[in-house]
Amino acid sequence: MDVRTVSSLPDIDYTDEFSLATDVQATPEQWARAMFGDVPSPGELLIWRGFLGLRLSRPRSPATVAGWRIGGRGEDWIRLEAASWFLSANLVVRTGGGRVSLVTFLHYARLAGRVVWPPLSAVHRLLVPGVLRAAAARCRQPPDPGSPCADGRRRVRQKNRPRSRRRRASRA
Repeated sequence: MDVRTVSSLPDIDYTDEFSLATDVQATPEQWARAMFGDVPSPGELLIWRGFLGLRLSRPRSPATVAGWRIGGRGEDWIRLEAASWFLSANLVVRTGGGRVSLVTFLHYARLAGRVVWPPLSAVHRLLVPGVLRAAAARCRQPPDPGSPCADGRRRVRQKNRPRSRRRRASRA
């Protein structure tokens, strides 16, 4: 299958594909959640919202992965979609043949996309191989309710979790 056929973009101005050989058995959605989680990390927010201006969904939802809307899926792929005022993006996770792949598609809606993305793409190309390796490690963990590959869902990262408070005996 030509992966370009699953893109929802009207024109593709940038594409890359990174693959990892793996024996891990997981659905494309499980892989996507292992890569990105249910909510974006602070680093992902900085890049996706801060630099690219992508409009991401804020609450955790079965219809999103890390704020990206699930725009389509097949037996061996899932497409995540997001857009800003100057570009539209698809992330496609594909599985099969002992491999998992992450494909990035971008369409520049304005000149700003052609200016902003090239320097960020260098960082993107450095980070993605590690994202794939980390996801494989998460999926290799023994299944438990918090594992992204256990049931396709991952616990929300809790930022402001209340800490237990212990009273210390005052010294007089």
